[in-house]
Amino acid sequence: MFEQAFKNIDDVLWKEAGCASELDYTEQTSWLLFLKFLDGLEQDKAMEAGLEGKKYAFILDAPYRWESWAAPKGADGKLDHNKALTGDDLRDFVDRKLFPYLHGFKLKASGPNTLEYKIGEIFGEIKNKIHSGYNLREIIDHIDELRFRSQTEKHELSHLYEAKIKNMGNAGRNGGEYYTPRPLIRAMVQVVQPKIGERIYDGACGSAGFLCEGFDYLKAKPGLTTSNIKTLQERTFYGKEKKSLAYVIAIMNMILHGIEAPNIVHSNTLAENLADIQDKDRMDVILANPPFGGKERKEVQQNFPIRTGETAFLFLQHFIKMLKAGGRAGVVIKNTFLSNTDNASVSLRKLLLESCNLHTVLDCPGGTFQGAGVKTVVLFFEKGAPTLRHGSGQALKIWYYQLEPGRNMGKTNPLNDTDLAEFIELQKTKADSPKSWSVDAKSIDPATFDLSVKNPDGGEEVTHRSPQEIMGEIAALDAESAEVLAQIQRLLTIGTEGCSGQRRRD
Repeated sequence: MFEQAFKNIDDVLWKEAGCASELDYTEQTSWLLFLKFLDGLEQDKAMEAGLEGKKYAFILDAPYRWESWAAPKGADGKLDHNKALTGDDLRDFVDRKLFPYLHGFKLKASGPNTLEYKIGEIFGEIKNKIHSGYNLREIIDHIDELRFRSQTEKHELSHLYEAKIKNMGNAGRNGGEYYTPRPLIRAMVQVVQPKIGERIYDGACGSAGFLCEGFDYLKAKPGLTTSNIKTLQERTFYGKEKKSLAYVIAIMNMILHGIEAPNIVHSNTLAENLADIQDKDRMDVILANPPFGGKERKEVQQNFPIRTGETAFLFLQHFIKMLKAGGRAGVVIKNTFLSNTDNASVSLRKLLLESCNLHTVLDCPGGTFQGAGVKTVVLFFEKGAPTLRHGSGQALKIWYYQLEPGRNMGKTNPLNDTDLAEFIELQKTKADSPKSWSVDAKSIDPATFDLSVKNPDGGEEVTHRSPQEIMGEIAALDAESAEVLAQIQRLLTIGTEGCSGQRRRD
């Protein structure tokens, strides 16, 4: 039933001029799902309060509750068509009354971690793109069919929502930045092994895949107490996200996984000065796939001791600073980070090796991230036990694993859990194999701190750029050239017009 409802919603959105891609489909489905969820949550809390002889104070005023404007019911429990808005009346209510009302919660909320604040943030960031009130009525009717009161229903809906996020990631444009393959995330969680009571953080959380998988991992632990569950709900998962659409999707994704008021902050993590991070801000576990290839402005770079425009390098500095002593991290980064010879790359590798124990490097094959030609590695490290121990005469070892599924990966043949099973098993003991080996940190060149993936068992060095990367760079250079030529053409045109005007004036 759920799957068919989602398909029906997409079919209606496909007819909407304001919705042009999977990104729009997911965004518009998200805000409606959120309001449907909120209505169910409030109904449950009102019922619980009633059983205890108490009165529940609803967050939303009566006219703005789902049961009032979206799906008013008659005595028979069916939609009351006389009360249900449709057409222009429905669209105008949503655009002119509902969204402004909900956005106002941001100012009324007692703090940023409250559900009221999240409501205000969400409805201040997105807009209703369903311009036909008749299409909106049809979508609302499909949403109203969905039930996610029980854990089983939430579990099924969360899977469908994850599928929507995956489709969005496959849709091209910038959708891929919101989606990290879930088998890779699950493997990272199993290596880092978060525990109940630890704080888990992703400062570039996208659709919150790492936080959701972390929640599923801990929720499955046997013998959880009521106190454990409360800790998981309120004091375990923390994220930040810069982009509005991703922020909304992250909130909805965590809600569907079972976290009622997610601790997700809508902000630019890199705008925070590293010097301002205090002990109370630090986390036990960091799991992240920060955006790479982006370029940050000079004023943002001023927040970091190692200044670079590369977004991922700034995030890596942030993560190292955010870890508690003894804290563990798993971070995805471009594989060229291991061998680049520019000053920022060398300095950052030095920082990582001298402040943390980089114990594992997972080398991922091309095609791991669909729609992105770059090759990546996952760095696993622990804060406070440096790989390079200056003065002690000791050095630790770095264990490498070269993931080779034995097939070309793509949309129809993506990474799966089986592909990563050997890595997870061998990583426990850091055993050598045809795909894995250890490097003594004492052998690392102190001038370059080169960490290249070089399989001693005959595997080729894989820090060279993949064909997809090369083609991507060629395409980027072509685009830059075209823009330069266009600017020259515009200048020539302006110059010609200027000369003509001068001649006319003469």
